[in-house]
Amino acid sequence: MATASDGGFNIAPMDQFVVQPLFSDGPVGMFTVSNATLWMALAVVCTVLLLVVGSRGRAVIPSRAQSVAELAYGFVYKMVEDVTGKDAVRYFPYIMTLFMFILMANMLALIPTSFSPTSHIAVTAVLALAVFIGVTVLGFVKNGASFLSLFWVSSAPLALRPILAIIELISYFVRPVSHSVRLAGNITAGHAVLKVFAGFAAALGVFSFLPILAITAIYALEVLVAFIQAYVFTILTCVYLKDALHPHH
Repeated sequence: MATASDGGFNIAPMDQFVVQPLFSDGPVGMFTVSNATLWMALAVVCTVLLLVVGSRGRAVIPSRAQSVAELAYGFVYKMVEDVTGKDAVRYFPYIMTLFMFILMANMLALIPTSFSPTSHIAVTAVLALAVFIGVTVLGFVKNGASFLSLFWVSSAPLALRPILAIIELISYFVRPVSHSVRLAGNITAGHAVLKVFAGFAAALGVFSFLPILAITAIYALEVLVAFIQAYVFTILTCVYLKDALHPHH
């Protein structure tokens, strides 16, 4: 919100990311039902409504909801098959769930006065750690000790292999950091920019049409970013899963 202060105005673009309890005024604890809880629950509900309720009829001539559900299903299934291989299709339900949850959370966050759970590193870090731990455990279960060959670049000159192994090992453990920060950072940046221009629109009076035009353009971009970030998170999950199933360089 833009507020008058000493003849000017203040814009607080980060206020929209504050986690607040829904049913009290006290501090937010581990089990507090907050605005983040509400909007994550809504993302789950919207996913269920689209994929379960919207496509339950399985009509030959699909409804709009069924068409969107089938499009999302086919898109993610093809991604898993192309990136990870046919043997990874068994893990499709988890990857589809990730994609739809992130996409719905991102899209719902574009509603005015809503809250964006994927702008919080606490949320994206849990998603990224679940992927990281899951694919690491799967890699050892499927391949045993040979999973460590992921870090040994056999095609490189022998003298360079130990150095490359250390680099590969470090980059592997950095994966959940980059995986989570990329999503949270992009969503936070976009919403903060929208809030700044909204503050200008509220403060400029008759000239407010200028920031409103900018808001319209940025909002359209944010719709695209909401999809792209869900896609990037999901395709990286597929890449990591491929490394777990086929670790040999």
